[in-house]
Amino acid sequence: MALLDVDGINAFYGNIHALRDVSLSVDDGEIVTLIGANGAGKTTTLNCISGLVRPRSGTVKLAGEDLAKVQPHHIVERGVVQVPEGRRTFARLTVDENLRMGGFTLTSEANLRDGISRAYDMFPRLKERRSQTGGTLSGGEQQMLAIGRALMVSPRVLLLDEPSMGLAPTLVESIFETISSIHAQGTSILLVEQNALMALNVAGRGYVLQSGQIILSDTAANLAANEQVRQAYLGEI
Repeated sequence: MALLDVDGINAFYGNIHALRDVSLSVDDGEIVTLIGANGAGKTTTLNCISGLVRPRSGTVKLAGEDLAKVQPHHIVERGVVQVPEGRRTFARLTVDENLRMGGFTLTSEANLRDGISRAYDMFPRLKERRSQTGGTLSGGEQQMLAIGRALMVSPRVLLLDEPSMGLAPTLVESIFETISSIHAQGTSILLVEQNALMALNVAGRGYVLQSGQIILSDTAANLAANEQVRQAYLGEI
């Protein structure tokens, strides 16, 4: 049984059919990537998993539990945490306060301190800026903060939405090294990423989403070698 199992979900925005029978899975300890063009439905898929968008049909299950009627904050408590596209840090809160917001479901101050300590161990630059407000950080620092905030609750499944967006190439490499490090510590990851080459390099398996439908699924290596994928998503002609 997969740790995260998405089966045949259909999602709508008004009359717009955004997702059509989307199915995917993430096993325990696995990195899976979901690639596709802008508007393909990648973020909607993550939002359905997080409970922010409710699919009209189909199921989302975590370790066999149906999440259909589970509120988003309780989904976080169960161990599914999303790092949203565009970081969405709290601009007027300090780095330390942003991290505390990520631990809002934790029940003790000791657990909060442990989570903050882990974030600062992973991102020493954030520790240097712990009293600085989120809105004054660089794009790379804000991405570190968004990931550190998500890790506060030691998630079972981390949903990453376009973590490399808007970052310089050297910072992109650093973020993907961080993703590999998080995975090495035992966290399962579902990665949405337009940088398909980097995503396929770090993932074990992948899915290609086009116009709200999964059109391909395979190992990351096979997808990277697929002529259709290479032409459409890896910039080859």
